[in-house]
Amino acid sequence: MSKAAPITFLGPADGLNCVSKWTGAYLHAHLCSDLGRKRRNNEDSCLLCAPDDSELLERRGVLFAVADGMGGASAGERASRMTLETIAEQYYDEACKGFAPAALRESIEAANEAVYYEAESSSEYAGMGTTASVLAVMGNWAYMAQVGDSRIYLQREGLGLKQLTDDHSLVAEQMRNGLINAEEARTHLLKNLITRAVGIKDTVDVDLFALELHVGDTLLICSDGLSNMVSDEDIMGALAMQDLGDASDSLIAKALDAGGSDNVTVVALRVTAPPPATYYQQGAQKVSLGPEGFMARLKRKFFS
Repeated sequence: MSKAAPITFLGPADGLNCVSKWTGAYLHAHLCSDLGRKRRNNEDSCLLCAPDDSELLERRGVLFAVADGMGGASAGERASRMTLETIAEQYYDEACKGFAPAALRESIEAANEAVYYEAESSSEYAGMGTTASVLAVMGNWAYMAQVGDSRIYLQREGLGLKQLTDDHSLVAEQMRNGLINAEEARTHLLKNLITRAVGIKDTVDVDLFALELHVGDTLLICSDGLSNMVSDEDIMGALAMQDLGDASDSLIAKALDAGGSDNVTVVALRVTAPPPATYYQQGAQKVSLGPEGFMARLKRKFFS
């Protein structure tokens, strides 16, 4: 690799808590991860890559990610951090020539290979794996890659809150098939059973999405330590705050107040000025948005 991966922040470094913030030309971001009230170590990781190199920034944009690891002892922590390091290295590697969606897919496939190999080679890390929710902002387009049940949300004026990614979990699949409703899913005994993860098999299937950004958009990447504990209404209320740091602190506090049974990781970013116009890069499914998005979610919740 001719240039080092432009990792601006990768945390937590100590398996506990971390906080970071960043401001770019048209984006502002706040990243934080909390141990929670029940866990002894933090198996979540969060990432920000904001290249100083103008050519690299134009070619690949700014990268954000959350990974929620699983496995015994320190294996989950190792899997999530290793995955985000590998994604950053591969995505910004000059040898990776394709459009952003293909580069995101390849970066997660590389991470899957690395984690799977280490899990197979070391009894200490046997069985480890992780979710990965990755978002690359390139001007007025955001490209997303998804494996597992961490989530990416959008909050937009006039739209409300919309989950942009699909959960890869048994309960989510039952919901999509109409077998259970949202309230049943929230309290389901198997709600943490995921159907896809990075590193648990020798191959991985990656969902890819694309979203055209507007000024004022707020995006949230989070682990299920937040989404399992905090309602959509409370997430929407927090993301409406003017200061992203306050919004992130509020989300973490709400998850802890609800019991904090898992690690909680939040990456919030906001489009603060008109982004430079860029062309759509093929290879990702364009997200369909409508004014009924949040109300439709409420309807499904109370009347399904």
